[in-house]
Amino acid sequence: MKNTVVIGLGNPLMGDDGLGLAALERLQDEWELPPEVELVDGGTWGMNLLPVIEDAERVLLIDAIDTGATPGAQITLERAQLPRYLATKISPHQVDLRDVLALADLRGMLPEQTVAVGLQPARVELVNELSDVLRRRLDDLVTAVIGQLEWWDHECRPRPAHLHA
Repeated sequence: MKNTVVIGLGNPLMGDDGLGLAALERLQDEWELPPEVELVDGGTWGMNLLPVIEDAERVLLIDAIDTGATPGAQITLERAQLPRYLATKISPHQVDLRDVLALADLRGMLPEQTVAVGLQPARVELVNELSDVLRRRLDDLVTAVIGQLEWWDHECRPRPAHLHA
């Protein structure tokens, strides 16, 4: 079975923009994932993400997604919605990701099952912590990611409490 790649995106020095990396860390610490699920810190990879994305059967992006919704609202974007979301996003890592996804698509290598899951940010500014509303919703976001992985038939189990306490 080809792998599913879960890519956490963002810049932890820009407040809520670091959401994807915070969720990725929580996944690593609190969940046992099958070997075909690869967790990738996509914060500064840029075009180096191209082979990671093209080699995957499925791609799950985790990010702060600004759609103008209420801060903390959960947002899921399917593959067809991603170009519009990426075109309006103002964030250094997003420019690279837009180019990476466009190139993978142009080459016919962007997996059909590509999904972005995230939360509406409350603030994207020079501060190295998530806003209170996103910090409170982080567990809900991780639950949504796990739900998507299980929808794709991956068996995910919470780690015993003593392993991450």
